[in-house]
Amino acid sequence: MLPLVIAPDPILRKVTEQVSLPLSAEVQALAKQMFPAMKHYDGIGLAAPQVGRSLQLMVVNTPLEPTAYVNPVILKRSWKKVAMEEGCLSIPGVFGIVKRPQKILARYVTLGGQTREEWLDGLMARVYQHEVDHLNGVLFIDKTKEITQGSELLAKYTQNEKIKM
Repeated sequence: MLPLVIAPDPILRKVTEQVSLPLSAEVQALAKQMFPAMKHYDGIGLAAPQVGRSLQLMVVNTPLEPTAYVNPVILKRSWKKVAMEEGCLSIPGVFGIVKRPQKILARYVTLGGQTREEWLDGLMARVYQHEVDHLNGVLFIDKTKEITQGSELLAKYTQNEKIKM
């Protein structure tokens, strides 16, 4: 099982490297290992930095089947934003309210090497945005306006960091 990286590990604050195309066997294998890791850690999304790899790779447990996203970006965001409670596998026990666009236009490369663009809405849009944030060194605690659970744990996960609240 891939080990889960816990904050304040510096890799979680690093901007990740774009994955070279065509996809290497190593990247393919990592993505395939991330699916069971996401399930094992009881997550709905998992970014490569959370398993110790500084790559633009993430997996999400979509409604149809778990999906890998390589070099994911957000092209457009809806004006309408929705506030919802979020947590993170790399910050156990801490939850907070984060306001995010309800709908986004996502572009990514599939494990088969195809570039895709699609509109994501609701929970899928939220998870995609959360995981893309990981790839840019951003954690949900950077965006929360209110910690709803685990505020006493924040200091443990943010050693030597300034958190905006």
